[in-house]
Order: sequence, then structure tokens, then C-alpha cells
Amino acid sequence: MRAAVDVMGRTGPAKLTLALLAREVGLVPGTLVQRFGSKRGLLLALAAHTANDANALYEGVRAEHDSPLAALTALVTGTWAAATSPEAFANHLAFLCADLDDPQFRDCALSAQQTQSHWIGELLDHAKDARELRPDTDTTTLAATVHTTTMGVAVLWAVDRQGALAERQRAALDAVLAPHRLTR
Repeated sequence: MRAAVDVMGRTGPAKLTLALLAREVGLVPGTLVQRFGSKRGLLLALAAHTANDANALYEGVRAEHDSPLAALTALVTGTWAAATSPEAFANHLAFLCADLDDPQFRDCALSAQQTQSHWIGELLDHAKDARELRPDTDTTTLAATVHTTTMGVAVLWAVDRQGALAERQRAALDAVLAPHRLTR
């Protein structure tokens, strides 16, 4: 799946083929056909993998950071880490958008979105408990704002290509969190 993510970033969904992916991982295309059945099967597996990746990313950042807000920053910036360039981001976004009218792909995209929203909210709740955020912070509303802002800045970055994506997301996250932080 990691190779499929990399190839998707280079080619986008329209140009990704089983033969191209097979070359990338050193297999014959028939092996991938046997495993996934078709390009659609591969893309569905990749979409499902994205949702599972959100859980693994959360577990990793939570284990690496004592501060919930530091973990939140790592989660937000790590979500699109495979987008190493504006073109790669656009290709991954094209994959997300290409099949939203297909119920199976939409379900995978919705699952990934809901998983990330859940973990953002969870980290904000932990930050409030850890006194990194004001006690009156509405973490449900803030989670939606964080998710929307950090995804929106990624789209803007893909268009204007200014700076690095992770830095832009950090700056946007800091701006959203600033009014809610406890001063020490």
C-alpha cells in the first residue's frame, strides 16, 4: 500500500495502473490482479488503507508526544506527509474527489474523514484536560475548525505553492488555537 500511495502521488488516479505499481514493487502485474482483481479493487484497498492509516498515525503521534497539542500538530502535518509536492497533493486530492459519487469510495473517504476528526477532537479534549487549552473551550467546534482550516490551507498551498505544506499547516493550526490556549 505504501508503494501505491507513492505511485498515486506521482501519477494521480487516472494514470495509475497495476502494471506501473507492479514495476514499482518488483512484481508481475498478474500478482496484483490476483490480489486485487482489478484497478478498482486496488483503489478501493488503497482508500480503505487511508482510513486505517489515520488510526495508526494517531497512535504513533500520541506515543511520541507528551503534549496533546504537540501530538495534534504531528497528526495534522502527518496526515498529508505523502504529499511531498503540490503536484503530489493534487494527485492525492484527485483520488479523493474522483469517485465521491461511488458509494464504496465515498464510504472510505467518509471513514477516513470521520476518523481524523475523531482523533483531532480527542487530542483537543486531552489538551483541555492537560490545561493546554482554556477550560471553557468548546472542543467539538474547535475540532471542526482545525480540520477545515488545516485541509483548506493544504488546498491553498497546492495552488499558490508558497513554503512547505507542514509549515503552512502548523501556522494555520497555531492561529486557530491561539485564542484557546492557556497562557503560562
